[in-house]
Amino acid sequence: MTNNKKQNYTPAIVVMFALFFMIAFVTNFAGSMGVIVKNQFLAGSANAKALSQLGSLANFIAYLCMGIPAGIILKRKGYKFTALLAVFVGLAGVGIQWIAGPAESFGVYIAGAFVAGFSMCLLNIVVNPLLNTLGGGGNKGNRLIQLGGSCNSIGGTIAPILLGYLVGGSVETANVKDAAPAMAIAMAIFVIAAIIIALTNIPEPHMETPEEKAARKAGKFEKDPYGPLSFRHFVLGAISIFFYVGIEVGIPNTANIYFSGLDWVGPALTGTIIGGYWLCMLIGRLCGSAIGSKVSSKAMLATTSIVAAALLIVAIFIPEATVIKIGAQAIPVCLILVMLCGLCTSVMWGAIFNLSAEGLGKYTAAASGIFMTLVCGGGIIPFFQNLLADKIGSMNSYWLLVACLAFLVFYALVGSKNVNKDIPVE
Repeated sequence: MTNNKKQNYTPAIVVMFALFFMIAFVTNFAGSMGVIVKNQFLAGSANAKALSQLGSLANFIAYLCMGIPAGIILKRKGYKFTALLAVFVGLAGVGIQWIAGPAESFGVYIAGAFVAGFSMCLLNIVVNPLLNTLGGGGNKGNRLIQLGGSCNSIGGTIAPILLGYLVGGSVETANVKDAAPAMAIAMAIFVIAAIIIALTNIPEPHMETPEEKAARKAGKFEKDPYGPLSFRHFVLGAISIFFYVGIEVGIPNTANIYFSGLDWVGPALTGTIIGGYWLCMLIGRLCGSAIGSKVSSKAMLATTSIVAAALLIVAIFIPEATVIKIGAQAIPVCLILVMLCGLCTSVMWGAIFNLSAEGLGKYTAAASGIFMTLVCGGGIIPFFQNLLADKIGSMNSYWLLVACLAFLVFYALVGSKNVNKDIPVE
């Protein structure tokens, strides 16, 4: 019986891995586009670095708008419907960004990033709870999320390298039209994913029952006195996700904007190194999946947060003129340290989600919606980090992320304990 279940779940797991890839490719595409829009639309602005993050901000603010509604859609319509809706919305979002090239409109580009963000929110709300459930929760659920995160890292690695290559050696001639091939790839991925999802049998463990649906339509649905926010460890976990996504996005985005503008580094090399950050996330997630069933999520999150903070602090204090030479190419050591942070951020999402969702039972779907709302930190924190960068310098702006990492250490060691076990979850 158990073997049959595993065989039946395999196609669903593969589809979730594919969706993880799409989330990172499209999200990192929006972040990496900051280099292009900074040159094309924001040249001469006093807050150019911060404004260059508006595309990424719009992408993540969509999570704030869509997180709760997405949880409702998931509960009422199920995983398959939500996933299909997400890929069609994503196709529209990237298509709008494509139009921004020939239209030469910053506003159209922002609108496309915002629509694409709705898609990313819907996809995230599908893949994380389903993989955690199919993995059986606990450390095994965390392991499956880490494996899915490896596919996420592949998509994240490709996006900045591809855009860096398309821009070339100088940001001075960068144009949204240069990114057209990357947008075409993204749209093709969405089309293929829609076909695969439509043909795949996806289990629906959290969809409302016919009895619940009838009661809701009749207005007789009894209101539950509890919810995800009744659990302290979930509330602190949601805050941790806000900080974590800001850390994950802020680390590479700020470095990409800064080092791409240095003549002796340039967008092509910077894009490659930033791609290395996401490659480090891939390596970290593969390692995390290998030890995920043996090492607790608490220990994993605390250790990686401390190491990431240490790497950033050293990067802040090392002069950018300190380089490592590979042939004729000089690579700033501080940029390499930023890249290595990917080894740490790689496993944080799965660990936080696992710790936050543990013991929620029937509240898991609703919790995932709230979780996705707080993902907006991926746009808000990098925006404020780059406001700081415009005032105190790009490397000094990383102190904001060090403070966020300190909160993650607190959550791992103290805040993740479930102190509300008296609440019924069946």
